[in-house]
Amino acid sequence: MMGSGRSRLVTPLGLAAGAALLSGLYAGLVRAPADVVQGEVQRIMYLHVPTVLVAYLAFFVVFAGSIAYLATRQERWDILAHASAELGVLFTALTIAAGAIWGKPTWGAWWTWDARLTTTAILLLIYLGYLLLRAAVEDPSRGARYAAVVGILGFLDIPIIHKSVEWWRTLHQPSSLARGAIDPALLFPLLLNLAAFALLYAFLLAQRVELGRLEAELLRRRLEE
Repeated sequence: MMGSGRSRLVTPLGLAAGAALLSGLYAGLVRAPADVVQGEVQRIMYLHVPTVLVAYLAFFVVFAGSIAYLATRQERWDILAHASAELGVLFTALTIAAGAIWGKPTWGAWWTWDARLTTTAILLLIYLGYLLLRAAVEDPSRGARYAAVVGILGFLDIPIIHKSVEWWRTLHQPSSLARGAIDPALLFPLLLNLAAFALLYAFLLAQRVELGRLEAELLRRRLEE
């Protein structure tokens, strides 16, 4: 019964995410005016900014889920944290790829060891390590405990990423969104895409959590045989 209830939620969530993504990408890539300084290449912002903010959200869920798991040892928190870590890695990789596409025409390089880029790459490596650690430890409960510790400590990199453009003034510009320095004609499609990618994350998370529950149940049955 619980499974069917979740299924009823997943379908409308997927439809909402799809409609929001189509609307957001149309608003950002077609309707919004080109930036007066950067030109058309600035449109990568409608992918780059939402994916990095959703990645932060995903890793916050890992952080909170990991604390809850260590405090309660309830499997559901570990499943939630694991699912969100996978999605956080996906959205971080998309962020880095989009940044590289923007960086080549703007900075003349796909990659540079700028403080913001480097700390973001470290974030990706931390949570790739989180996933590898889980896979490497044979005992699932022990692997979950180790991963929870990494999930909590890894989240500390996000404030460093946020402050990196102030602590080390290198190439990457400070956040225009945080400073309120975006023209309304560009801000609306950006917020629309942010909502769309957040819905996509919620949809994928619901699917992955359900799969995680099924995997855990299958493992229990195998151990009982």
